[in-house]
Amino acid sequence: MSNTFLVGNGGGFSGDRVDAPIPVVRSLIARGLPAAMFFETLGERTVALAQLERRRDPELGYEPMLERLLEPILADCVAHRIPILGNFGAANPAAAGRLVARLALRLGLPDCRIAVVTGDDVTASIALDQLPVHEADDSLDMKSARLVSANAYIGAGPLVEALRQGADVVVAGRTSDPALAIAPLVHHFGWSFEDWEKLALGAACGHLLECGSQVTGGVFWDPGCKDIPDPWNIGFPIAEVTAEGGLVITKPEDTGGIVDLRTVKEQLLYELHDPSRYITPDVVLDISGCSVEQVGKDRVAVHGLAGHPAPDTLKVTACFEGTWLGEGEVSVAGPNALARARATADVLLRRMEMRGLPVRVRVDLIGVASVHDSDDGALWRAYRGPEPPEVRIRLAAEGNDRDAVDQASREVLALLCCGTAGTGGARWRVTPRILTRSYLVLRERVPTRVVTRAAREMAGQEVAGATSRAV
Repeated sequence: MSNTFLVGNGGGFSGDRVDAPIPVVRSLIARGLPAAMFFETLGERTVALAQLERRRDPELGYEPMLERLLEPILADCVAHRIPILGNFGAANPAAAGRLVARLALRLGLPDCRIAVVTGDDVTASIALDQLPVHEADDSLDMKSARLVSANAYIGAGPLVEALRQGADVVVAGRTSDPALAIAPLVHHFGWSFEDWEKLALGAACGHLLECGSQVTGGVFWDPGCKDIPDPWNIGFPIAEVTAEGGLVITKPEDTGGIVDLRTVKEQLLYELHDPSRYITPDVVLDISGCSVEQVGKDRVAVHGLAGHPAPDTLKVTACFEGTWLGEGEVSVAGPNALARARATADVLLRRMEMRGLPVRVRVDLIGVASVHDSDDGALWRAYRGPEPPEVRIRLAAEGNDRDAVDQASREVLALLCCGTAGTGGARWRVTPRILTRSYLVLRERVPTRVVTRAAREMAGQEVAGATSRAV
């Protein structure tokens, strides 16, 4: 067993760069050390949107870019025994597993072993009204809302089981983000699930890598203030973890971006409500005594991590059907653009009053005031700055009646002939809104299943049979 294990990240959210995993895998292979790759592709609302996709087609509901993400790296990872783990199964891990199996067959890898981890979807098995509400979500009224999905954040246990079964690819649904890094570390080093210090190391590793390039300069980047080299080729992160508890964050040498004290500190604090109690299904991470050290170019060591026993409960995030959101946009440009934009905004608001549509609306003048404005448009009305060369006018409408919302947003389209001089580039759309609320459930009420098969056996087949365990 090697004293050092490498963990690479190939994606930080659904929609991330599909070519990002390639240099990471290339670097892992060049290093010649035992390694694993993971993909974190789920936000809390991503699962709900995936559930809606699955309703439309039972063979969908997983990460839409899954094949594009894995195709360039799967053969190399299998050849060099670098397992791939991901929550890219979203609402349909079984179908995602079949897609990976078909991809493996197409790449000439019939013996590629694919594990499908299920059990996180508790939509039909748990009564949410009997569960305590998590944190501040008790102020949300969900009595009349229709449930779309309810998924528990499962821990690393079933992922480790999949690796023990020899999986080359582990396909899961809603896991905790750190679990995707904890699992290969536990599997490689043989750590106990009661060794809180080692699990804390794994949780920190996962937390630092989970958002992909955020720890290598993405989002951190602020031109002229916090510059990074070659942002068009920003590298995704790699963690070096030792059996004794060492953790170094780095990235592939042939990529852009940067790993320094600032990027690591920013990502460490990302989404931490309480630095002494970052709760995951496997361990409670404490970074209150943490320190970071630059140990080389694009190499930062993390010290002083502590861990506390895992909670008895798991977080369940439920997503409900909300109202409808309509958006319409149109542009004005050239001399007097600001006056034309203001006049257009006033016309849109008057049209809403005139038609009496049951919607809540706001108008933003993008390029003048939008991000920080209020629904009444106080900032764009009070704007007295330089005359903008162009303005994008955006109307947003929200309501329970889809047709009314659609009619409101279509008012922007009518401006192509009814609007001011030089109006153009109109677009509109209507999308469903998703509301989320989180609950707590005893972990024994969320049994998981692990099924591992060779690609030739899994392609086109339903997943049946299981290895069950608590999370």
